[in-house]
Amino acid sequence: MSRSKSAKRDKKASWLQSLQDERVAKIAGMFSFMSAIYLCISFISYLSSWKADQDKVLQLSWGLLVKSGTDVSNWLGRLGALTAHFFFYYGFGLASFLFIPIFVHLGFRFIRKSGWLRLLRFSTHSLLVMALLSMILDFVFRSSYFPFGGAFGSRTNGIMSAYVGDIGLGVALIFTMITFVIWFFNPNFQKLQLQTFGSGDTDSFLDWSQAFKWSKSEENNPSPAMDAFRDSQSPSAGSASGLEVDFSDYAERGGLAATIGASADSFLPPMGPDLEIEDSVIVQHTEPITTKEPEQSDFSAPVQPVLDEEDSWEGDFPTSPYDPRADLSSYTPPSLELLNDYADQKFEIDRSELESNKNQIIATLLNYKIEIQKIKATIGPTVTLYEIVPAPGVRISRIKSLEDDIALSLSAQGIRIIAPIPGRGTIGIEVANKNKQTVALKELLKSDRFNDPKLELPIALGKNISNEVVVADLTKMPHLLIAGATGQGKSVGINTILMSLLYRKHPAEVKLVLIDPKKVELPIYSEIKDHFLAQLPNQEEAIITDTSKVIYTLNSLCIEMDQRYELLKAARVRNILEYNDKFINRRLNPEKGHKHLPYIVLIIDEFADLIMTAGKEVELPIGRLAQLARAVGIHLIIATQRPSVKIITGLIKANFPGRIAFKVSSNIDSRTILDCGGAERLIGRGDMLYSVGSDMIRLQCAFVDTPEVERVIKQISTQRSYGSPYFLPEYKGDEGDGGENMISSEDLDEMFEEAARLVVQSQHGSTSMIQRRLKLGYNRAGRIMDQLESMGIVGSGEGSKPREVLVFNEVELDHMLSRFKK
Repeated sequence: MSRSKSAKRDKKASWLQSLQDERVAKIAGMFSFMSAIYLCISFISYLSSWKADQDKVLQLSWGLLVKSGTDVSNWLGRLGALTAHFFFYYGFGLASFLFIPIFVHLGFRFIRKSGWLRLLRFSTHSLLVMALLSMILDFVFRSSYFPFGGAFGSRTNGIMSAYVGDIGLGVALIFTMITFVIWFFNPNFQKLQLQTFGSGDTDSFLDWSQAFKWSKSEENNPSPAMDAFRDSQSPSAGSASGLEVDFSDYAERGGLAATIGASADSFLPPMGPDLEIEDSVIVQHTEPITTKEPEQSDFSAPVQPVLDEEDSWEGDFPTSPYDPRADLSSYTPPSLELLNDYADQKFEIDRSELESNKNQIIATLLNYKIEIQKIKATIGPTVTLYEIVPAPGVRISRIKSLEDDIALSLSAQGIRIIAPIPGRGTIGIEVANKNKQTVALKELLKSDRFNDPKLELPIALGKNISNEVVVADLTKMPHLLIAGATGQGKSVGINTILMSLLYRKHPAEVKLVLIDPKKVELPIYSEIKDHFLAQLPNQEEAIITDTSKVIYTLNSLCIEMDQRYELLKAARVRNILEYNDKFINRRLNPEKGHKHLPYIVLIIDEFADLIMTAGKEVELPIGRLAQLARAVGIHLIIATQRPSVKIITGLIKANFPGRIAFKVSSNIDSRTILDCGGAERLIGRGDMLYSVGSDMIRLQCAFVDTPEVERVIKQISTQRSYGSPYFLPEYKGDEGDGGENMISSEDLDEMFEEAARLVVQSQHGSTSMIQRRLKLGYNRAGRIMDQLESMGIVGSGEGSKPREVLVFNEVELDHMLSRFKK
């Protein structure tokens, strides 16, 4: 008995695997398409040859199909005449044409190997429509010799007419037809309006076009028939542009189990949970980026803006809205054709690699007596996420502790375990793909998410594990902190951010302040200084590289922030969006000092170098900007390759909720930037973790090469500009009353410099240490400590505790002493 059941099971499994064979599916699909073409030709020919072939077809139907001498007029010969006669005469008449789309739909189901329930739903609704149409045609053309309704329509109408009469039959058909219309189209009768032509004209008509617009309920819950129709017509139903993965013929032992009608799990021999593979559909957008013009009002007379009393104009009032782009109206965004597609660096997914990784993961967990119930793979551009559901009673911490063992068994880098995945109830194991794909910036800039008009400062970051485009709004962050080791993608990430802003924003809407202590990464953008860059009035170069000028620039931005807050206060608004909206609508008077405020984005490429050379002079204005500048449209992006606690202090971390971590060298660096580990297990080359608040996702950063950036910069620089950069407020250093200049160089103790170096080297600000190490009296050591505090080398006293040392190294100390002596 058990052997017979096993034989049946093996037979069913082999039958199912034969269906999963790609060749069998394609042959079945082509047969369905040819059947549809055959029926279409025979049906069309029957419309003109039915009279001539009527008596011959009756003979053929009695078994004389192969009888010689019987000639028919149908284009497909005797079989075509017999087939058409069967469908028309004994079937549904003209409504039999609806069998053709059913066969077409069946062919697509065989080729795509999915959507069988939709085929069943589509066929059911088609048969219902066919039956109704057959009855209506027979009722209308009942006196004709041509079988308009076929045998089904004739016999059904005859039965119903015997019970309700011809009038009742007509009413029933009309009611059924209206029911079908409501079921399939769900018209909105609330929009059905009675309209008249002109004045005095009594003729009227019903605006049916408004009635048959899709209602919200239909959009949220469309009818099954329309759902099936849309699915059959969707270009992305069976294929995906960009990343194409075909697992249709993969049904080996323990492999991918396809579902046709019933579940295949009961037919395949059990060898652990089956691997379910999800591949995302990437929609390619080929439309160019267009700027949406403001809609013109339907009223002929402009609306007079309402001014505040203190902002009232003297003289003629301008009636049209203010256009901030008017001074540079001829400017056009760069063309997407300047960017590369990198189509040659897109690879197909190796199915054997996925199955091998799945088996290795299961085997490794079984070695430690950890069973799993389900495993599913989601394929990304760089890594594949294997989601597992452990058996009841298995502790998550046990799986988390096996991170290195799984990496060893898979012989792959970049293994990262997410235990558990938030919101899914599963455990994720990220494994690097052998063939990694390049995410082109051009593809992201064409996406609908990047071109969403609701985003003020969109930044195309990259693609997540599901191949979905990830776009962030800098105004919502509102500041971004980037960290990563050398050569892991920080500079490319900064170029991606800058290119996103250049492609999306007009020069009147955003200004860039670029600080590059390395002096080699950002000078390429100096060619567009008259379009997008901002700088100090007396500054020669637009890209800031000198540390002293960095300090002046940061303090100048603080002055700009304070001035903008004064403008917001006078306009009685809370943020830059409300202020600019009020100014554009002529509700603020330029004579009172009001003006259109562009966004200002400060980008620092190597923040660690600034902290080492300037210390608190840089950290304090940056902390102030991070705390207050969001509302006035000033946003900060800071990058560093040394994410240590001395570089990324608590003041900076508290005000930078948006963080990006590329591959770092240690778990400590990862925790410094992200407050958690994981960045040390990335694989590099743009692989990054993006964190906003409590959410953290893994992305593959978009790639843009230097020649692409040069082409974009060149196209922008050749266009008409403002003639000068956007000048920031002038800042004058506090030489007269600054904290470090409260004493003169003559007042310093002879042992001051030696004591300062001792404190900086030991990072211990103690009077007793200076007294002991330099062999000084207590009073003299105390005076030196007061001088160190006045110079800003140590902090204020905290009782018996040692003072905080504010200078981290001797390079910064030498820089401070040299400026003091000057």
